[in-house]
Amino acid sequence: MLSVVIVAWNEERNLPRVVASVRSLADEIIVVVDEASVDKTLEVAKKLKIKVFTHPHMGIVEPMRNWSITKASGDWILLLDADEEVTASLADKIVKEIKSDKHDYFRVPRQNIIFNKWIKSDHWWPDYVYRLFKKGSVSWDDSIHSLPITRGNGGDFPAEEKYALLHHHYDSISQYVEPHNRYTDHQLKQLVEAGYSFKWTDILTKPYQEFLRQYFARKGYTQGLHGLALSLLQAVSELVLYLKAWQVSDFVPTEVKMEEFEKEVSQLKPQARWWIYQAKIDTSPLPITWWWKIVRKIGL
Repeated sequence: MLSVVIVAWNEERNLPRVVASVRSLADEIIVVVDEASVDKTLEVAKKLKIKVFTHPHMGIVEPMRNWSITKASGDWILLLDADEEVTASLADKIVKEIKSDKHDYFRVPRQNIIFNKWIKSDHWWPDYVYRLFKKGSVSWDDSIHSLPITRGNGGDFPAEEKYALLHHHYDSISQYVEPHNRYTDHQLKQLVEAGYSFKWTDILTKPYQEFLRQYFARKGYTQGLHGLALSLLQAVSELVLYLKAWQVSDFVPTEVKMEEFEKEVSQLKPQARWWIYQAKIDTSPLPITWWWKIVRKIGL
């Protein structure tokens, strides 16, 4: 028996679509609505003729997932967010793997649609998520973006579009920014608990390094303006996190000497140059890659 468990917070628009995508697949469909929802998610869920529960608002999804799983009666669980969708080819794959009974849990690739585009850079594709598992095989630690705790033998669905969970992720800049305010609150808590002490240089270096990681190391540059925009948004999120760390110290006044600022900026420049050359190396024909390696070595 397969139970599909869907968690939802302010998802009145997306909920009918995800439920429709699993009607023929599921033996049982459960929707758990966050009590902080201010739209008609709960009313919409009740009209869909499925099992509906509510859960107190926790600010992050991990505790809600753990609780939601306990409401399922199936021996197999497909755990979904309300902005996701199961395609027909993915449903066929799920049925096949459950019947084979060779694994206890699976990681499923996720096709992230952001600002009307399937984003294929390394951070966003294949974006494996733990969503199909035998009951008792997967659980989450109650911390933001925590990796699940797994038990038993795991497997991966192939990183192919036909086996991907369709994720209607961010439709607007506002939709991106709003949850990142919450995310940084939880990340801040983790920083403080780890003993972090605020340094003013971190509001320069941390966002800068995050941009380099997203745009170059994870190849955001392959996604055109979408990749540049998302890399910058990730960097802004990192800036907000460390500004909130300053806030924790009651915005303690700190002198920023121009000599120190100049020193920090001068140390950042070579990192960008190295990654720019690396991008040229990665995207050039083989004979030219050697040229860029030489230029990089001389230039740095």
